Amino acid sequence: MEEVKKSINEMFAGKNETVASINETMASIKETMANNNETMANNNETMANKSETMANKNETMANKNEFDYFLEYSVENQATDLHIGVGSAPLIRVGSILEPIPQVGPVMPQGINEHVAALVDEKKMETLTAAGEVDFSFSKPGLGRFRANIYRQRNTYSIAIRSLPLNIPPFESLGLPDAVRSFAKKNKGLVLSTGATGCGKTTTLASLVDAINKERRCHIITIEDPIEYLHRHNKSFVCQREIGSDTLSFSSALRAALREDPDVIMVGEMRDAETIAIALTAAETGHLVFSSLHTIGSAKTIDRILDVFPPNQQAQVKSQLATVLEGVVSQQMIPNKENQRICVASEVMIVNNAIRNLIREGKPHQINSIIQTSQNVGMQTMEMSLAALVQSGKITQDDAMLRATDTQLLLSLLNRRF
Repeated sequence: MEEVKKSINEMFAGKNETVASINETMASIKETMANNNETMANNNETMANKSETMANKNETMANKNEFDYFLEYSVENQATDLHIGVGSAPLIRVGSILEPIPQVGPVMPQGINEHVAALVDEKKMETLTAAGEVDFSFSKPGLGRFRANIYRQRNTYSIAIRSLPLNIPPFESLGLPDAVRSFAKKNKGLVLSTGATGCGKTTTLASLVDAINKERRCHIITIEDPIEYLHRHNKSFVCQREIGSDTLSFSSALRAALREDPDVIMVGEMRDAETIAIALTAAETGHLVFSSLHTIGSAKTIDRILDVFPPNQQAQVKSQLATVLEGVVSQQMIPNKENQRICVASEVMIVNNAIRNLIREGKPHQINSIIQTSQNVGMQTMEMSLAALVQSGKITQDDAMLRATDTQLLLSLLNRRF
């Protein structure tokens, strides 16, 4: 009996050991399955992250492609400007009319941020963050060059883009009088292109510089903010400097230009007294200087230059300006009757001895009378130009009246012509 009991106990002990082994195996299997589930969960999370990253990349690409589409549509429709801002469909300016890009919904904040990120580098982003706006130019292969201004408004960004032709327009295509073309034949002095923002001042200056580049062996230095038209070396050697990337300011670049052996200097804009003073000195020392001001009319242009300086310096500036000023062209852009094309109205002053005396004596308000009586040498008032455009049927009389500085003179010219 003892042996039977012992045998039975051994049998049960073996079974218990087997059950324990089975339980241990099951525990191991459960642990393995738990590890597998955890691994699967990690894999799923990784896949989800990859999908999210890919979605973000696709969204970024979509925004980049969307931005390229905006530019392409603008160029195809011969728009001068493109505006992109949050809460509105992108707008293009054709003629003088702003039109939405069809079948494009309002731009969202994330979308505008993507567009901005695609346009600016780290340095420009720092400027945008610190100053609230940034100017620059860029190129798109097959489309052309563009001037961009990104600015902050209501805690988001807006983008204004001006389309620039890849090639500098020939002077003959600008719609300006031939007398303006003669400024490119000057060897020294100061020539000013003036008018409101967007009136074509930069294009006029670029065309005159291009004419010199094609005809004369000169060293030309341009100082711009930003560079808009690209000049290639032709007969002249052309160096183009951009504010911010090539030099600190107009005044510092202009001062340095005097030590760089230039024949012709083009200053994108005379913004302050220091820049104007150096430009006058450059013209006085035998250089041909082109620049621009945001004024309409020769008399107002001279007043603006003088008013920048304190009273105790104005006598000297009058003398300098009377000596070096060679001409002023003021221009305005006017939509034609169909609002499809732009017409240019211009005032042209070619400085003669009588005008030099008026500048020296501080009587710029009398300059218009000299311009009116000097058509035989190529001068014209803004009203003469406007009257000619009305007579030719290019613009309406109402548009001309809105842009005239002397409406009575314009009416007199229109009555005389008709």
